Amino acid sequence: MSGRPHSRSAEEVLSALDADPGGLSAGEARRRLAAHGENEVVGTGGRTWAGILLTQFDSVLIWVLVVAAGLSVWVGHAVDAALIVVIVGLNGAFGFAQDYRAERSLEALRKLTAPTTTVRRDGESVVVPATELVPGDVVELGSGDVVPADARLLDETDLGVDESALTGESVPVSKGTEAVDAGTPLADRRGMVYKGTNVTRGSGVAVVTATGMETEVGAIARDLASIEGTRTPLQRELDGLGRRLGLGVVGLAALLVPLLLVRGTPLLDAGLTAVSLAVAAVPEGLPAVVTLTLALGVRTMAEENALVRRLPAVEALGAVDVICTDKTGTLTEGRMHVGRAWIDDRVLHLDGDGASDRLDLLLRAGALCNDATLDDGEPTERALVEAATDHGIDVAALRERRPRTDEVPFSSERKWMGTVHDDVAYVKGAPEVVLSKASGVLSADGTVDRSDAAAERVRERVRAFADDALRVLAVGYTDSPDELEGEELVVVGLVGLIDPPREEVAEAIAATTRAGIEVKMVTGDNAHTAAAIAESLGIGTEVVEGSEVERLGETELEARVETADVFARTSPEHKVRILRALKRNGHVVAMTGDGVNDAPALKSADVGVAMGNRGTDVARSASDVVLLDDNYATITRAIERGRAIFDNVWKFVAYLLSANVAEVAIVLLASLYGYLVLPAVQLLWINLLTDGVPALTLGADPRSGDVMERAPRDPARGIVDRGTLGLMAGAGAVSTAVMLGVLFHALDGAPAVTPYAMTMVFTGFVALEFEKLYVIRWVRDTPTLSNPWLLAAVGSSLALQLAVLYTPLNRYFGTVPLAAGDWGVIATALGVALPGYLVVAAAVRRWRE
Repeated sequence: MSGRPHSRSAEEVLSALDADPGGLSAGEARRRLAAHGENEVVGTGGRTWAGILLTQFDSVLIWVLVVAAGLSVWVGHAVDAALIVVIVGLNGAFGFAQDYRAERSLEALRKLTAPTTTVRRDGESVVVPATELVPGDVVELGSGDVVPADARLLDETDLGVDESALTGESVPVSKGTEAVDAGTPLADRRGMVYKGTNVTRGSGVAVVTATGMETEVGAIARDLASIEGTRTPLQRELDGLGRRLGLGVVGLAALLVPLLLVRGTPLLDAGLTAVSLAVAAVPEGLPAVVTLTLALGVRTMAEENALVRRLPAVEALGAVDVICTDKTGTLTEGRMHVGRAWIDDRVLHLDGDGASDRLDLLLRAGALCNDATLDDGEPTERALVEAATDHGIDVAALRERRPRTDEVPFSSERKWMGTVHDDVAYVKGAPEVVLSKASGVLSADGTVDRSDAAAERVRERVRAFADDALRVLAVGYTDSPDELEGEELVVVGLVGLIDPPREEVAEAIAATTRAGIEVKMVTGDNAHTAAAIAESLGIGTEVVEGSEVERLGETELEARVETADVFARTSPEHKVRILRALKRNGHVVAMTGDGVNDAPALKSADVGVAMGNRGTDVARSASDVVLLDDNYATITRAIERGRAIFDNVWKFVAYLLSANVAEVAIVLLASLYGYLVLPAVQLLWINLLTDGVPALTLGADPRSGDVMERAPRDPARGIVDRGTLGLMAGAGAVSTAVMLGVLFHALDGAPAVTPYAMTMVFTGFVALEFEKLYVIRWVRDTPTLSNPWLLAAVGSSLALQLAVLYTPLNRYFGTVPLAAGDWGVIATALGVALPGYLVVAAAVRRWRE
């Protein structure tokens, strides 16, 4: 129905829906089903498998490689073209496998629909598939039911609903039938129940106000479908690099071919040189090496309980400078726990203070006036049973010795529960209600204090517990069970319950703060509870409520998100707005969460982090990273791993690009002298040999000791920063100068390139690249012999290079065997290049500090 049913009386809602408490007729239900459609959450705009596959090749760098392959075929170099196609294909297949698994968010939302529900049709209660519900249907709800649609309550008896997945509330909500203000947050709309939430106790009757995509869960599904996947800084930078390389290749070819034609070079040879230049300029192994390096990081992170669902998220973790974290089940344990008790005018911390007779009485009363067990029941009652058990009380045996002979069940109107056990009755409930029924308070000496001062002491302690974000219950007893409804209670004491912070969270937050990362709590819970938890964890105390977020304009919100520590009573829309404001301010944002209400924000974040155990399927499917142990501390380890992976990505990007600069310079300068050196097949072999497995094994480099002491990297700075450019230019110039020296030494005045000269440049370049690789690792403070995989890769690559010199393979590469003296020349070249490389590396280290 249109409007806000939570702000209208039940009678007004029934009238607006043209319905009555007896339900719709079967014929009217069929008519409305045809008009409104089935009560299902369906995907809109989701990607097909074909679309996912095509996006793997939506990269300028990939298209540059495809063009290079086409040019290779044109000039008769089919082997070169085949190598490029294989690299591009493998990269696309790997990315497809990752992305296809990630497209499950909307399917998970559909699982929230109850399979059947009890509905009133033609005045009778019948069970129908939940998909057949329509607005105006009257449904009956009972304990254990999944609410099948959004509905306005007409009647209820002690109805409690767990809405934590939708609102972030840590305890079930007691429902009623009264209307609330139109602007009331979803979590406080007591007269409404929402699709996909769970009935934990009691019963109710409600009229359906929205079905399918018109429900709150449906709105989340639409948000998920409309949110485009966020591209990480590395993805954006690689696309930009591809565009620049593409333009550079076209520019070089446009410059080189006319120059060669002017010099009298035949058109075919000029085209062949242009293809060689294109192959030299494009790091065709870069997409594959980036992908496989991130995959190695994924495997390592999985061993540390962080399951990465989208590869680029590994790199994005290293740039995160703000974490927006949910509270319930993420920072806290997601369960109620009795933290404190007040008896004998003193506060006891149940986790530390010893037992006493008065505490024993309080816990026994709480366990007997209770319907829960350790494994089942309403969370608050389970917490009381758990507290009694932890203090040595066998609750099952106690209940057997003191059987219940009568009871007054809890209701949201009554706000207390009482049970009779022969000659004594116990009561627990809201403190103000229990106190209003009390004739006295048990004092420290065991007598009953009937003074007004005693009652005021109880009220003062209730206020103090509430200020610490504790949910407070009062426990009392009477020796006159027949007077249970009267005012003869004696207050035994108070219990303070809380959803406690997880033990490791405070240190994890401190570690992320030391790493220059801000932590902000974004929760659907109330401001008082959220602020208390945030303060105890060291997050901060400045609170902004969802109602304020709703009032602020975009510019105002951008300023507010910088100063706020806690966002409370937030809706899914609020969370997405907060994230977008932070991202507009230039932050790289990670969002943690576990509920359905967190899914749009998880998908909008640069890195969405869901809880693996407590999290809903919806949250996990919308996320980039799933914490398998639900441990916030795992986020810190994941960020540390992400930063280390970025360091390693920087090493091989700098390594690849500096090599390509040297290759382009050698081919270009030699061609201007009239020498066609390093044909396409040799250039591809160099790239495969030096940029393939050796570059990949850089992903196994150990992380530097200061990785979590640095500030988060600026994503605007990127990988190709001035340090990278300096390394490309400086190391490239050193390699070019040394290799041109080797070339002219080998030519010894010959008018054309000989196979011998070509082999010397080909082999010398491979050796120089491996020398430079170890110098680049030194820029990032990586010990020389710290990576045995790299040593093995370099050794294997050198062995393969020898194979193309000294086996029949040499006829495919145009090479000849080298003599011992030739190796002496190459060794001399290495010795000449090393000081130059080290000077360049030292300058880059200073630039990066």
